[in-house]
Amino acid sequence: MNHILENLQPSASVALMARAKEMQKADPTVIGLAGGEPDFDTPERITRAAIDSLLAGNTHYTDSAGIPELRAAIAEKLRADNGIDADASRVLVTPGGKYAIYLTVNALLNPGEEALILDPSWVSYGPIVRAAHGVDVHVKLQAAEAYRITREALEAAVTDRTRLLILNYPNNPTGRILHTDEAEAVEAFLLAHPQVWLLSDEVYETIVYGEKSLSMGARPAVADRVVTVNGFSKCAAMTGWRLGYLHAPEPAFRLIARLYSHSMSCASGFLQAGAAEAFSCREEMERMRRVYARRRDLFIVAMNAIPGVRAEYPEGAFYAWVFFDLPGMDSQAVSRYLMERARVVGMPGSAYGEEGCALRFSFANAAEDMAEAARRIREAILALN
Repeated sequence: MNHILENLQPSASVALMARAKEMQKADPTVIGLAGGEPDFDTPERITRAAIDSLLAGNTHYTDSAGIPELRAAIAEKLRADNGIDADASRVLVTPGGKYAIYLTVNALLNPGEEALILDPSWVSYGPIVRAAHGVDVHVKLQAAEAYRITREALEAAVTDRTRLLILNYPNNPTGRILHTDEAEAVEAFLLAHPQVWLLSDEVYETIVYGEKSLSMGARPAVADRVVTVNGFSKCAAMTGWRLGYLHAPEPAFRLIARLYSHSMSCASGFLQAGAAEAFSCREEMERMRRVYARRRDLFIVAMNAIPGVRAEYPEGAFYAWVFFDLPGMDSQAVSRYLMERARVVGMPGSAYGEEGCALRFSFANAAEDMAEAARRIREAILALN
């Protein structure tokens, strides 16, 4: 038995989503805000393109890296939207963005080498690094400093075994975007440590509420060490399609593509044909974003009206990162209490490496559910007081 895998804990978010679904079987009034899944249908033109491709007989192997038209569309999107000097020959289509991250980590780390992960962070980065026989080193960003990345924080964590830095902006769970001063700090760090690669997970890129989040792959001084990961799950409500992609410099791409060819021959051709249509669905994506913005405003206002509760407006993604000042209760205790008393399921901040009492609530849910969840949370917190 693989002892590393034996010691990996299941995904906390997947576990809580499953718990919410089980609770809803017994009590349909339970509101699950733990998951990161859009509640919209995939835009019809995407679905229609996939169906047409399927009916046309596109049920065979494709090029391992992806169908040419989709790779070309991804490269054009990266050039136009992100300022990355992208080449379709270095685009790889994967079964979900998570697998793109898995491939990249395995291609860039040797056993015992270290990856820097900025906390609060998505729950799967650490386990993926450990599954690759790497060492996950967690850099604690501070809530009091709005979770800003600083050169000092990175330098305090780097060692002679550091080979990878993982960024996720817009961020899950905090909703922060990558700002210019932080991009400059990361660039300076990479230039000072030429052995370190950067994995930039930008899967929430289209879901922002003002300023765009920056792409490190657009910075020429370090672009030759940046692997950019993105996908279709969040932007186009295609979670079940399991389609993501990465763009990598040639040395990394060569190894990533080699591992991919041995582990996952190719992604489904007719699903890729549907995904290629996603780049024509900007209007549909913008409609989703506007709905998220309204839900964000509703929920954040409601949270800040509760005594002992504080929430900042997220700059991106569809999560509210909410702090609770409840004596004697950490995030696990608050999460359990709200499940039992309010019948609202949220993710405890400890799952993301946050030491303060924070919970993550997804607002990728109907506005009426968000309003009802806020009402129940308020009642539950007032009952404690």
